[in-house]
Amino acid sequence: MDQNAVYQLFVSTYHPDPNVHKQAELNIRNIETHNGFLPIVLQILASEELELGARQAAAIYFKNRMNKAWDRSNDVANPINEDDRNMVKQSILQALLRAPSAVQVQLSSCLNTILNNDFPDQWPDFVNQVQTFLTSTDVRMVYVALLSLREVVKVYQWRAMERREPLQQIIKHTFPSILAIATNLVQSESLEAAEMLKLALKIYHAGIQADLPKCLQETQSLVGWGTMFLQLIDKKIPLEALPADPEEREKYSWWKTKKWAYHCLNRLFSKYGNPALLPSSSNKYNAFAKNFVTNFAPNILQTYLKQIEGWIKKESWMSAKCLGLSAAFFSDSIKHKVTWQILKPHTETLVAHFVFPQLCFSTDDEELWEDDPVEYVHKKIDPLMDFHSPQTNAINLLIDLARDRKKHTFMGILNFINNVLNKYLETPDDQKNGREKDGALCMIGCLAHQVLRQKSPVANMMEPFFVTHVFPEFKSRFPYLRARACDMTRHFSDLDFTNEQNLATLYQNVLDALRDSELPVKVQAALALQPMIRHESVRNAMAPNLPFIMGELLDLTNQIDIDTLANVMEEFVEVFAEQLTPFAVQLCTQLRDTFLRIMEDLAQANQQATGDDGSFNGDVDEMSDKTMAAMGVLKTIGTLILSLESTPDILQQLEEALLPVITYTLENNVLDLYDEIFEIIDSCTFSAKRVTPTMWSVFELIYKAFKDSGIDYMDEMLPPLDNYISYGRDVFVQNENIQRMTFDIIDTVMKSDRLGEHDRVCACKLMESVLLNCRNQVDGYIAPFLNLAFQYIFTGQMKTTEFKVHCLEVVINCLYYNPGLTLRMLEENQWTQGFFTLWFNTLDKFSRVHDKKLVIVALCALLDLPADQIPASLQAGWPQVLTGVLNVFRTLPKAIESREQMEKLYSDGFDEDDFDGESGIDGGSVDDDEDDNGDEDVVDEDNEYLEYLAQQAANHSSESEFDDFDEEIEEELLFESPLDEIDPYVRFGDAFKNLQQHNPASYSLLTKDLDAEQQNFILSIISTAEQHLHHQQQPIA
Repeated sequence: MDQNAVYQLFVSTYHPDPNVHKQAELNIRNIETHNGFLPIVLQILASEELELGARQAAAIYFKNRMNKAWDRSNDVANPINEDDRNMVKQSILQALLRAPSAVQVQLSSCLNTILNNDFPDQWPDFVNQVQTFLTSTDVRMVYVALLSLREVVKVYQWRAMERREPLQQIIKHTFPSILAIATNLVQSESLEAAEMLKLALKIYHAGIQADLPKCLQETQSLVGWGTMFLQLIDKKIPLEALPADPEEREKYSWWKTKKWAYHCLNRLFSKYGNPALLPSSSNKYNAFAKNFVTNFAPNILQTYLKQIEGWIKKESWMSAKCLGLSAAFFSDSIKHKVTWQILKPHTETLVAHFVFPQLCFSTDDEELWEDDPVEYVHKKIDPLMDFHSPQTNAINLLIDLARDRKKHTFMGILNFINNVLNKYLETPDDQKNGREKDGALCMIGCLAHQVLRQKSPVANMMEPFFVTHVFPEFKSRFPYLRARACDMTRHFSDLDFTNEQNLATLYQNVLDALRDSELPVKVQAALALQPMIRHESVRNAMAPNLPFIMGELLDLTNQIDIDTLANVMEEFVEVFAEQLTPFAVQLCTQLRDTFLRIMEDLAQANQQATGDDGSFNGDVDEMSDKTMAAMGVLKTIGTLILSLESTPDILQQLEEALLPVITYTLENNVLDLYDEIFEIIDSCTFSAKRVTPTMWSVFELIYKAFKDSGIDYMDEMLPPLDNYISYGRDVFVQNENIQRMTFDIIDTVMKSDRLGEHDRVCACKLMESVLLNCRNQVDGYIAPFLNLAFQYIFTGQMKTTEFKVHCLEVVINCLYYNPGLTLRMLEENQWTQGFFTLWFNTLDKFSRVHDKKLVIVALCALLDLPADQIPASLQAGWPQVLTGVLNVFRTLPKAIESREQMEKLYSDGFDEDDFDGESGIDGGSVDDDEDDNGDEDVVDEDNEYLEYLAQQAANHSSESEFDDFDEEIEEELLFESPLDEIDPYVRFGDAFKNLQQHNPASYSLLTKDLDAEQQNFILSIISTAEQHLHHQQQPIA
């Protein structure tokens, strides 16, 4: 194949004439399966003398082709042949060597794809190739070796232990060479050296993410790597070498490389080297941790403290990331007594000069507030956005000091805060330092839980504290202090005011802040209002202001996509449902418009961010924010619908208002919002207890969504589909098209290889809904339903109890729907005896009240049959039918009692007084003397909880698939069916008497083997039935 001809095709792919462009792409597709084509593309993108544009086009094509077709399990129309695969593997490292950095990025991704699929079995000499590059004197070859090792380590870094052996071998054979290279690079000053060193550190960090191999635990290795890390951290970067621009300074190569040294040391200490953080159930790293915390951690901690001392004295600059990683290391050092003793003398300095300055309102904060208040809110108020920021790590350090070393630090921290606040009070207004007050209030806000805990020495001082230090700031000339006052209100939402007037003043201040001209203040005010709802006096004061509050919340949601605002709105809708009813349609319309606006923004951002090659180049965080905001709006709509259950006229108006929301989501396959949208459809149909023409038009949209991309959302679709059948049965039984669509959904779910048993349970429930709700009107579905169930019942493919029971219940429902017709079909297929044997052997698994009632009514339907309709295969075991009914009746009272207790718990909710405020994660005694750890090790409760979850997961995964048969199916409290109206005692009493009177032959066959206890039990069932009948006939007083 001619390389120049292929090269010209890639040149044509960015030709200004779209026709030439398209033809070139078409020609490439036509020849891509030819032998030798892919290696030629690799040669082109690595040829230094060829045009860069064509090489980049070739690189993008090469990457896309590899992603789609290299994995042999992918079913692609044009697979890559084996010769091309081998040639690519032989030449890709050389290509990386010659490729410019823009192309190297694409090639590294391709190398990862190859390694993910072929290493080690189908590329056994990869490590040898890399070793050759790694030991070369050519710097470029060493760099390519590091790039390659980075990719292979990425492939294995999160794999389970049993699949990590290739990585262990790579670490054993290549890490000593990498260490030697890195040690030399630390001494260099060039930016190229910094980039190479950063790559080496990233390899080490990825290698120790999930496990610390034995060879890296050895003292020689630890000393070598540890010394190099500390040399790098201690390396002086002259201030004059740093860029003047703060953002560029953060990106400076040597500081980015230093960051990875911090990362590596932090990982070694937090995951493997700190005995206080190791899980107690595993002793895998105990010996290593003991050695590390005694012989290595003190030196690391001293080095970190030295860097922070230079930063505090302004002798040196530190990047924000390195400040944050230092704080994280200090937090972990608090936990163990060895490192705590080193840190202890520095705590006052760290609080006053390390933590406090980072929490004060900075000039960067001010610039962001003024230039982009929306971004400021995202960065400072959205908890997910700020998760890894240096400020968050500083806050965590402060909390850990106050919680874990309370005796030594807590009152000292509060005194420091108090001094800052009193100094602010005493300073003349025109000289007040608002930034420092903001930092002090931020600190005490973070410690709210500690301050308000039981037996806290300062809890009773917080009301006057608020009056003195917080209330005045609602009117501050510093907007950030007005926001902080609202933030303090939210953090101290558990504070109970003794003076009702103070609470009223606080509420009025927050409400006024919602009218503030500054967006961040308004958002903080909105978030502060939510927890205030718990006070009855505040709820009463809010009622007349609801239209204003809801209007502001909607306005804020339109200005900023932050899902926490939607949570506030949702709670207001839930708590003030009655008061908001007159505004419900208007509110719903506004929420709809907000949702459609967010969707439009998302669609535009998506369009702009999608490259010509289909790759996504947009801001993932921004897209995620918008999606989360849209979810929040939908949840608020769902809550609003449920609150209007008693107003069908308003509900119908809401349905019409919401049709564009449902239509947009389903027609555009917005899968991220399917959970919420199906919940809204469920709420509309459930609350109205009917299906309007508007909602029937939605049914077809659901079906199309299912056929298109919604097959994986069967669990979410089930409740609305069940509502369509139960509340819209009149239309359902008359409309063959709706029946056909419903059956197609059921049939697809029962047969699709893509779905599991949980989805098939949903299909079984749909079949049950059809049979229970449409009695005597869907005879034609008995045969297909039986066929679907029996494709599992007799093939032994049912792994879980839940699926087994639901499959059997499809047949049981058919027997209840029409016992004669169903028995004939069972007989025709020779299924009768096998099915009844399996059913009666599994009766104890029918544990829910619904299951037991279904068994009883189905067996009663069989008892009602004339003797000549009972097949011979069943007559022999006929007495067992009655025994089966009696066994179910024996367990029914206990099941009803359990369900009623669950319903009571559900309806009553959980009383907060049942729970100790200091139990749970912060568990243990709240007495200072008992709760403080002195200078001993601190038990890491977060780690204990994670260990508990891991143990639960391990227990679950170690169970065999057949252990599922011992699991009981849980009651579904919100599940409704026509069986709810049937009294099983009365139904059995009627069937038994009917048999006695009109079918003596069948009656005698049924009862001939009963013993005295069974006879008495039948009499007790009939007696209970008579009592129930008598009770039902009593007039209601």
